[in-house]
Amino acid sequence: MIGGRIRLVFTVFSDAQSLCYFGHIAATTVRVMPMISPSSGLSMEEEKKLEIVERDQDLEDQQPAAEIHSQPWTEQITLRGVFVSMIIGITFSIIVMKLNLTTGMVPNCNVSAALLAFVFVRTWTKVLNKAGFVTKPFSRQENTIIQTCAVACYSIAVGGGFASYLLGLNRTTYELSGVENVGNNRNAIKEPGFGWMTGFLFVVCFVGLFVLIPLRKIMIVDLKLTYPSGLATAVLINGFHSQGDKMSKKQVRGFTKYFCISFLWGLFKWFFSGIEDCGFEQFPTFGLQAWKQTFYFDFSTTFVGAGMICSHLVNVSLLFGAVLSFGLMYPLIDRLKGDWFADHLEETNMKGLYGYKVFLSIALILGDGIYNFTKILISTVLNVHERMKSKNHKNVVADRQGGPTEDLKQTEAFLVENIPMRIGIIGYIVFTIISIIIIPRMFPQLKWYYAVVAYIFAPSLAFCNAFGAGLTDINMAYNYGKVALFILAAVTGKENGVVAGLVGCGIIKSVISVSCILMQDFKTAHYTRTSPRAMFTCQVIGIAMGCVAAPLSFFLYYKAFDVGNPHGEFKAPYALIYRNMAIIGVQGFSALPQHCLQLCFGFFAFAIGVNMVRDFSPKKIGKWMPLPMVMAVPFLVGAYFAIDMFIGTLVVFVWQKLDSKKAELMVPAAASGLICGEGLWTLPAAILALVRIKPPICMKFVPT
Repeated sequence: MIGGRIRLVFTVFSDAQSLCYFGHIAATTVRVMPMISPSSGLSMEEEKKLEIVERDQDLEDQQPAAEIHSQPWTEQITLRGVFVSMIIGITFSIIVMKLNLTTGMVPNCNVSAALLAFVFVRTWTKVLNKAGFVTKPFSRQENTIIQTCAVACYSIAVGGGFASYLLGLNRTTYELSGVENVGNNRNAIKEPGFGWMTGFLFVVCFVGLFVLIPLRKIMIVDLKLTYPSGLATAVLINGFHSQGDKMSKKQVRGFTKYFCISFLWGLFKWFFSGIEDCGFEQFPTFGLQAWKQTFYFDFSTTFVGAGMICSHLVNVSLLFGAVLSFGLMYPLIDRLKGDWFADHLEETNMKGLYGYKVFLSIALILGDGIYNFTKILISTVLNVHERMKSKNHKNVVADRQGGPTEDLKQTEAFLVENIPMRIGIIGYIVFTIISIIIIPRMFPQLKWYYAVVAYIFAPSLAFCNAFGAGLTDINMAYNYGKVALFILAAVTGKENGVVAGLVGCGIIKSVISVSCILMQDFKTAHYTRTSPRAMFTCQVIGIAMGCVAAPLSFFLYYKAFDVGNPHGEFKAPYALIYRNMAIIGVQGFSALPQHCLQLCFGFFAFAIGVNMVRDFSPKKIGKWMPLPMVMAVPFLVGAYFAIDMFIGTLVVFVWQKLDSKKAELMVPAAASGLICGEGLWTLPAAILALVRIKPPICMKFVPT
């Protein structure tokens, strides 16, 4: 890739305290649990599990009656279940926060949470039984409750705005967005704080829990929406409790093996990262010229594991976006320095090359989001009409069929313990009033009447989003939030538009996202015969835990690392994207650098065109179309993590070719171990950084 030689430089720091302290940590036994959200589309493993639903149901019918029949909802929620879900939820919060603050790509970890819940409680009960204690049997209902509570907890870290609209209010993002831009003024700054962030989450997240409660039966039972991720999780849980300990033992060993490898590898890499741009994270795998364009393998087991969880299409789309942006476009645009933009600008100036990176990412995201928003909205209207028209006919056919089917058994268990409609109505009104009172006091730029309008439209938007997710498995809450961001930024004006847009985006997104996740969990409850009351209660518990755990995990990184630095590890790319979206809403296209508008129109049309080809062309052609929303991430972040995730997809592809049955069983466990091991290493790494203990060695490559 380059001419000349490459010289490898090791710099050793005379910090005996570092080595002694690190030796102490290495000798300590660490006990952990794992992870693995935007999550559009199922992984290949989940798709296969969906194909064997009927087989799992047959296996379920062979189990003892005590195992299958649902317990009263008060018995399904156990103290050990809440404790285990708290540990898993907090652990996942730390891991996904790192992914959020580095690239913004967080794979779906519902399946991993269910796996870990099974592993830990089954191990717990066995240890106690061997010690002579009598323990309550571990049922699939308790497994579902733990998984739901843990996911509700860590989902706040994923969607709470810590790497997007809330972080977009801080001073670093304000400066990166261009202090000279109209609307990007000094009063549009609010530095992160544990108190106001926790309060904001409490008042906006709980509203979403009550929105769709009255429609639970209609969406799950009457309309029979699929909710593929919720269904796949239910199939996995039923499989755990049907196939015995043989499978679980293999998965436990696999998870433990890859967790230890990943954790020790993270520890090993830490030794060589003494100063900035040092270590294996900056290894010029393909040469120094490619390294300058972010094309290198950074030996991150976290992203390799994430690539194993995500579908092949997601990983290929990432790599395609990286090649198109940093491999082709940006080097060509950079040659036009002095013509398209001034050649004396800093790298992070929005009027230079960095502006093209930001706004082209936004164009792809908006094009993909608007297309899918329109498609799902039309699909929702048509499907509601068709399903309601054929509802009576389906009921007649069902009545003519003799004997209780498996679906009828599940429906009966799902409807036995109903959640009164008044709880949903009263809860929504009460929490909405609280939110309307508190949020304008936190953010005076957002007037109370804008919040009232947002909460009036939120229920209908939540229904559209939940219905679309039931059909496609795509949670469009972020796109609804972006629409609210643009509208509020435009109508509020240049003085207050940026803050009003970002906060309004958070209100809409939180309500719609939480309600969609709850409905997805109701689908899991339907297939595992778990009480909806128990599911709703554990959702409340999980969100309450997440509203505290998520800010704490955020400040673990924010205090220890340089979050928001575009040249560092923790770039937090979506914070800059969201703030610039608000600026565009305030001042229009004048915020764009020269010729950027034409390029944005081109990529906006490209996103819509690719989606149309996927939907309307023959399947053998459409399946090869990339995902524009996914392509947008490396446009801003770089190519390195796309290479990591592509290696993950190659591992899965080869594994499936060599032994498809073993791959189906072990890929989720191995991927979870890789993600959790290195992900958990960030906790001691952050602690070391906080106490000013630096790595003893810097490994760096320089040309000679």
